[in-house]
Amino acid sequence: MLTQVLVTAGYIAACLCKVYDSVSDLPSLSFDFVIVGGGTAGNVVANRLTENSDFSVLVLEAGVSNEGVLDSMIPFWKFGGNLLGPTIYDWNYTTTPQAGLNDRVLDYSRAHMLGGCSSHNGMFYTRGTQDDFDRYAKLTGDPGWSWDAILPYFLKATPVILFQLRNKVLQTTKELPDVFPFNLDMNSGKPLGLGWLQYTIGHGRRSSSATSYLAPEFIRRENLHVLLHAQVAKLVDLRNATGTLSFGGVQFLQGESQFTATASKEIVLSAGTVGTPNILMHSGIGDQSILNALGIRTLLHLPSVGQNVSDQPAFAASWAVNFNQTMELVTQNTTRFNEAFSEWNRSHTGPLVDFSPTYVAWLRLDADSPIFENHTDPSAGLDTPHIELAITPGVAGFGVSEPGHFVGAGMALVTPISRGSVKINSSDPLAPPLIDIGMLTSNFDLFALREALKRAQQFFDAPVWRDSIIGPVQDFKNITSDALDEIIRNTAGPSLHLVGSAGMSARDAPYGVVDPDLRVKGVEGLRIVDASVLPLVPSAHTQAATYVVAERGADLIKQRWT
Repeated sequence: MLTQVLVTAGYIAACLCKVYDSVSDLPSLSFDFVIVGGGTAGNVVANRLTENSDFSVLVLEAGVSNEGVLDSMIPFWKFGGNLLGPTIYDWNYTTTPQAGLNDRVLDYSRAHMLGGCSSHNGMFYTRGTQDDFDRYAKLTGDPGWSWDAILPYFLKATPVILFQLRNKVLQTTKELPDVFPFNLDMNSGKPLGLGWLQYTIGHGRRSSSATSYLAPEFIRRENLHVLLHAQVAKLVDLRNATGTLSFGGVQFLQGESQFTATASKEIVLSAGTVGTPNILMHSGIGDQSILNALGIRTLLHLPSVGQNVSDQPAFAASWAVNFNQTMELVTQNTTRFNEAFSEWNRSHTGPLVDFSPTYVAWLRLDADSPIFENHTDPSAGLDTPHIELAITPGVAGFGVSEPGHFVGAGMALVTPISRGSVKINSSDPLAPPLIDIGMLTSNFDLFALREALKRAQQFFDAPVWRDSIIGPVQDFKNITSDALDEIIRNTAGPSLHLVGSAGMSARDAPYGVVDPDLRVKGVEGLRIVDASVLPLVPSAHTQAATYVVAERGADLIKQRWT
């Protein structure tokens, strides 16, 4: 297991010697491996490959350093949305108009900093179910993606655990055991029920792939180099000597200048579910009709690139309460917030660490739900949830400005049927892609969010809450189903757990982008190691799954070259 270390000295962390701001500081532009993206997955691969001192590795990260960024370092600050654009720490993407969300255009946050989304996500560490990974193994024809085979990789990246016990939540599991049974270990592969969350938080600070896999003891390696402010445009140095397409270099920009880094062994794309297909298509790999229309020469017709993406639709509800041990204790009181910040800066303890969703419930729809008359169950198995309820000690979501104290439920459908795409509409590799998450285009997804709200109402209707709940912020009980659907379509949004744009499939499958070894089909020396390879979104937050894809991906690469 990697020691998770976050480096800080007061407000500003010490500079790490192998993270470069300028290409002129690099010792060379020729390496054994070039990794595109210093995000959640890319830093894992870089760390594991450089365990072999014979391998030289360059990581190209388009964004800025994570060092000294308090919005990232302090756990609770994230829940204020401070990092979620428009900022220099974000790509500041937006979606196409979403038909299922009444044509709303949504901000779609993707990290533009070292550590990727692990530097600005909600820090939830949820593995998903055994069924999820066994289904990946079945889809790819590779038992190496099964739960039993993947579990050791989960253990290599196990986070520090942060718990808080709250009597009312635990009492609810006793009063409503059939609906909310207590589950001691939500990461056992069988998470159904209610239990406490695990977080990637250590010693009162966020733990990301940058603070852990690029910690000082690793970044000092002579064979590991990380370049910031390096935006990759496309793959170049086309080679076809063996009759199979291959690339020898990565073209990137820093400022107004263009450079090429060469890889003698492999190029690894870890640019994420949005960035990876964008780079592939600008390199001539993708749907020929799309590329031809933009004047991009098609080198490999691979129509699955950018297709089949899915994200988990999310919705929130809140209830006013008559006690004050909620997040509003600091969010609505400047003096207390400043006191909390002083405490964190002094000891990395206090409300800015403790006030976060502590409990989560993973629930299935009823087996006799009418929705199953017209829709096949999209879950991976009977131990896999359809719904997530994250119980928050404060307002859930955004948009509640009234004073007071609240509890809430962040609700998500973790097994969506709706699908979308990531496409390009310009030959300019720096132009933002078209992100269509296809949210709520399936009736199943809308039905499941309605059911999630019913479960949340049931939770806070439990007897233990009766002396504490003043009332709902918005009364959902006394409205029609059509009115509720409109509220959901007008307020729901993505969980930012996008996967699938470079999905894995069996070696002989006529669809998919990578084979089970994460090699791009039809290309030699090019792999993809990030969340884009997951063909279906796991029934969980995607951080843990991304780490495990990266751990196994690194092993697959090492097996090829050692």
